[in-house]
Amino acid sequence: MSILKKLAGQSAIYGLSSIVGRFLNYLLVPLHTNIFTQPGQYGVVTELYAYISFLMIIYTYGMETSFFHFSEKEKQNESKVFGTGMIALIFSTLFFSGSVILFSGSLSEILEYEKHPEYITWMALILGFDALTALPFARLRQQSKAKRFAFLKLFNIFINIFFNVLFFIIMPVWFKNDQSAMHGVAKLIYNPSTGVGYVFIANLLASAVTVLLMIPEMRFSKSDYDRSLLRKMILYSLPLLVAGLAGMVNETLDRIMVKYLVEGSGNAMKQLGIYGACYKLSILMTLFIQAFRYAAEPFFFAQFKKEDARKVYAMVMKYFVITCAIIFLAIMMYIDIVKYFIGKNYWPGLKVVPILLLANLCLGVFFNLSMWYKLTGKTLYGAWFAIFGAIITITFNLILIPKLGYMGAAWTTLICYGSMMVLSYITGQRNYKIAYELKRMLGYLFFAIALFFLSKFIVDLVDPSLILKLVINTIILGGYLFALSRLERPPVAVNH
Repeated sequence: MSILKKLAGQSAIYGLSSIVGRFLNYLLVPLHTNIFTQPGQYGVVTELYAYISFLMIIYTYGMETSFFHFSEKEKQNESKVFGTGMIALIFSTLFFSGSVILFSGSLSEILEYEKHPEYITWMALILGFDALTALPFARLRQQSKAKRFAFLKLFNIFINIFFNVLFFIIMPVWFKNDQSAMHGVAKLIYNPSTGVGYVFIANLLASAVTVLLMIPEMRFSKSDYDRSLLRKMILYSLPLLVAGLAGMVNETLDRIMVKYLVEGSGNAMKQLGIYGACYKLSILMTLFIQAFRYAAEPFFFAQFKKEDARKVYAMVMKYFVITCAIIFLAIMMYIDIVKYFIGKNYWPGLKVVPILLLANLCLGVFFNLSMWYKLTGKTLYGAWFAIFGAIITITFNLILIPKLGYMGAAWTTLICYGSMMVLSYITGQRNYKIAYELKRMLGYLFFAIALFFLSKFIVDLVDPSLILKLVINTIILGGYLFALSRLERPPVAVNH
């Protein structure tokens, strides 16, 4: 339990930047969805950030996990591992971003943003800055400098929020109340016609500031570069790159395909905007999983050589599933409050929320299960799992989106992550057997889902007021938590 407490402590600090920080960042969602009253406008943000997420995998090509692996393997040469990886990332980032900016005009036409080629340039710069900080952030995690990590992540988010508030609230009000501002200094930093583009400009400025703040963490010497080590790091990370690309297909391709598979460009962008906004309502699940991943990856590597490692991994998995089940039930019990997180024009998409919550739960379990191939160096399995998921994602999106719209995308996400989770479990048990408490975990999860349907049945039957509905759901959630506390209560020692 002391080991679990250490992991929980690290998760809590990383969670400051992930849960608290990204929650602050997610506050931009109600800002954007209320300013962009036409869901199609928010569809632009949803689509382009899907591309950014996908391309970030190419920019970093698995170098973070490779850094963890070789830093643990070559403890005496940690600086050499970092310097080698950092030099490689600098040159590759210059090449990638330079190429995208050079061909921004052609790329904007391909993506049907020919009127806004600047979007492509801004994307390339955001990707470049974020790629340069990826390895320094990984180093902070590897060195357990969680507080420094949290500060830098939070500062990045505050800068992003500041510029969003500046461009979408302060400047428009200033221009509205002071017509002379339209011809003064303010005109140099604000143009109302830029509109949704300020979402990307704010992100770009925040990423640039973060690079400047992280210069102390980015220091290395030329003597740290080792060509043979780089070859090993790339060989280790290439399967992770393939896995990352395929994984990002699973995570973001639905938001790209909606635009091309739903009839009518206006309707497609509207559906994309609604789907993207409602996807954000799985915030607590997503943020918990991300905070857990930040702490768990270096933690799992550190535990690998210990005798009771597999027992620890099984224990971590059980409490992970319990936490996710609680988050799922809590969000769905209070969805009538949570929905105010987005604008009213986006509420028709609320029915995707339980599906996406379960999908993200499956993804989190898959992450836990897949650690065995990273720990044992068999990273090729990760590529095969992700490719398997990508095939499911592409196939089911092609089938379901034309018929069901964004609901088809949500069901595809659940089918994909659920299938990957099952495949990873079966393969992992054959290669690195861990005695997971499978029946107990499934019982907790299905119990939570059953209570969700019970709530829906009661609400449909009684049609209560909002307050009574919340009371009923609070009782249901409280009953679930009470049952968990009884079932997971430590056994009482008996003295003979």
